[in-house]
Amino acid sequence: MDEGALESPAMSTERERNTQIIAEFRANRGRVGGHFEGRTLLLLTTTGAKTDIAHTTPVLYLRDGDRYVIFGSNGGAPRHPGWYHNVRANPDVLVEVGTESFPAQAAVLEGQERDVLFRRQADRDPSFDEYQDGMARVMPVVALTERTT
Repeated sequence: MDEGALESPAMSTERERNTQIIAEFRANRGRVGGHFEGRTLLLLTTTGAKTDIAHTTPVLYLRDGDRYVIFGSNGGAPRHPGWYHNVRANPDVLVEVGTESFPAQAAVLEGQERDVLFRRQADRDPSFDEYQDGMARVMPVVALTERTT
């Protein structure tokens, strides 16, 4: 059976949109237009928690020293994004920023560290406060640290 036959139309549309963003990102040295134009965007490749298949997702990020911090807004949806479930199951990820690509370790942040970094991102982009205010779940905050080995 075709995997796409199991998807809802919304999932199919999101996957198509992400495929276009990924292609544009890679063709333009990490720059994209549209909704993400001028924003800090990286490509996160995770291993599927259930499928063991690699999945690449465009994600907004915030720099925190030598880490890249990403946020599981999922566009304000009531469920966590798929990439979040994947990094919890397998924190070894691949990150693409601009023209660089490197292996990284994902760590879910909690408590004060999570709150401080979420506030920094929401101060830069108020839509994060809007998303958080509109959902019953706590938006995950995940730090990505380059692996050196």
